[in-house]
Amino acid sequence: MEYLVRHRTTYHYAQPVTHATHLAHLAPRADGRQKLLSHRLAIDPAPSARQQRSDYFGNRSEWFALEAAHTTLDILAESRVRVERPPPRDPAQSLAWEELRARLRRARDPESLDAIQYMFDSPLTLFTADLAAYAEASFPAGRPVLAGACELMARIHGDFRYQSGVTDATTPVDRVFELRAGVCQDLAHVAIASLRSLGLPARYVSGYLLTEPPPGQQRLLGADASHAWFGIFAPPYGWVDLDPTNNVVVGDGHVVLGHGRDYGDVAPLAGIILGGRDHRIEVGVDVIPAADVGQPGN
Repeated sequence: MEYLVRHRTTYHYAQPVTHATHLAHLAPRADGRQKLLSHRLAIDPAPSARQQRSDYFGNRSEWFALEAAHTTLDILAESRVRVERPPPRDPAQSLAWEELRARLRRARDPESLDAIQYMFDSPLTLFTADLAAYAEASFPAGRPVLAGACELMARIHGDFRYQSGVTDATTPVDRVFELRAGVCQDLAHVAIASLRSLGLPARYVSGYLLTEPPPGQQRLLGADASHAWFGIFAPPYGWVDLDPTNNVVVGDGHVVLGHGRDYGDVAPLAGIILGGRDHRIEVGVDVIPAADVGQPGN
């Protein structure tokens, strides 16, 4: 599938901001089954400086600075991306989770060495709650790692309420586990922390969902906003992405922005401002099949 992605963020400040620096992760990744055909980032007011780079995790990012006083900041990212449907993967044919954990301890191949960094705690997945006990219910002895991860995803989907307003971008995973509620990034953090508690590699994935589902299919939670899910390293299939918010294996209706250890590595927008005081944010996202653009009603 080929999509047009439009992500607009507007900040309204109660008082002028006199200086600001921002870091954006708003360009879809270009690797694996996803190809970035075009990308444009429009910023108003115009930055005094801006620079693109690829970050440590291979995500495309853009830094920009604003030195003119402003009370509104408008950031519009427009991308065209092609997403291929992943090949069929049988969870029962993935490596047993204990065998994977043992193999990673003596790993030498590049793919496994890269996966090892996602076994450790990160700032937003630090936990003291008994997440290992929660995870162990899905990982009895000898269970294939992808089968266990799929069951864990389904349990999180059933045990946690999708509810906005009870958490924010800095809510620790222990608090989410206590509330049994949160938004997509919170559910992803719970899954990641649970898997890491067993010594398994799991990473955070930021992206988007198709705004309108195909005819006859249910609309997924998280559409019309940025979305998040998690990836599990599951040889022989490599990384497999799972969406606990919707209890689905990620397919060609998900667009990947970036991946990292947790939300903090790939936040769509982050920054430091001088001034501004109180502020209000408006965010709008559209992910539209390219074939539909220009048809009546669009």
